[in-house]
Amino acid sequence: MSNISFEVTFRGDTHRISLPSDETVSSLCTILEELTQVPSSAQKLLFRGKKIGASQEGVTLAHAGLRDGIRVQMLGSTTQEIDALHSTESGYHKKERILRERALKPQIKLRSTGSSSVSATQYRFHQLESLGHLPDPSTALARLSKLANDPAIQHIMQQHKFSVGLLTELAPHESPGLLGLNVGAGQAIKLRIRTDAYDGFRPYLEVRRVLCHELAHNVWGEHDNNFKELNSRLNKEVAEFEVAQAHGTHYLADVRGTYQPSSNEEDEALVHVLGGNSTLLSDSVEDRRRRALEAATSRLKKQEEELEQSCGTTKPPSAT
Repeated sequence: MSNISFEVTFRGDTHRISLPSDETVSSLCTILEELTQVPSSAQKLLFRGKKIGASQEGVTLAHAGLRDGIRVQMLGSTTQEIDALHSTESGYHKKERILRERALKPQIKLRSTGSSSVSATQYRFHQLESLGHLPDPSTALARLSKLANDPAIQHIMQQHKFSVGLLTELAPHESPGLLGLNVGAGQAIKLRIRTDAYDGFRPYLEVRRVLCHELAHNVWGEHDNNFKELNSRLNKEVAEFEVAQAHGTHYLADVRGTYQPSSNEEDEALVHVLGGNSTLLSDSVEDRRRRALEAATSRLKKQEEELEQSCGTTKPPSAT
């Protein structure tokens, strides 16, 4: 059989090959591996709309369609590049495995002795964890710590006896579109605290609202009426707690200055929810507060509907 002479181009380099027409494609791939350091199994040879590779056992160059003068384009990653990729993936998957194992560990059950100090220890976030493979993990951990130690969040956890094994973050690339996830009814809660571009962090009060939503999943898994009622109660209790603190009422500790209402109108509405001496208010003020309350309630309802669409607790996360 006569020889076939052709050119194989790979990343700007051209290799001139001359082989008998009855030589196999796998033999060609072996030669190209020596020339380019691309493993035979990773090579893709493209020419005239065809694609061939080492997997075509026993196929000759002639049967594959190679002829004199043909230019072949080769695609593939070198052994060094593949090893580097595997090393990176191995590190990433190892961290993910550790996080999953920690999230699935049984919760620590503390026996109640009637002491308030035991309750404070039991109803809390038992572990905080940022994702070390993402930028600025120390800042992320500080954000998680702020959420875990938020006086209003601590208040509702004591009130409803919530205990969470792990509070960690949900990377934007893991499950695009999700803002929160409750694993195992409180074994772990994951929150999207970062922006999609990893160039900063999402507003604190928005993340805290997601946290309230996920805490409600400690009790109810589905977004049914039971869940919505509890979730609404948690948000109301957080607001009432902070308004009470702003007015000097003590629930757990003196945390004046922590209340950050989204608007003056909503602040007025929340004060009205807490009650007061209505006989001292004129009808116009009552009307204004009623309208503010209706507006705030409508706003909260809309925000909750949006949160339900971005909560992965009752549906499997999207594959990435």
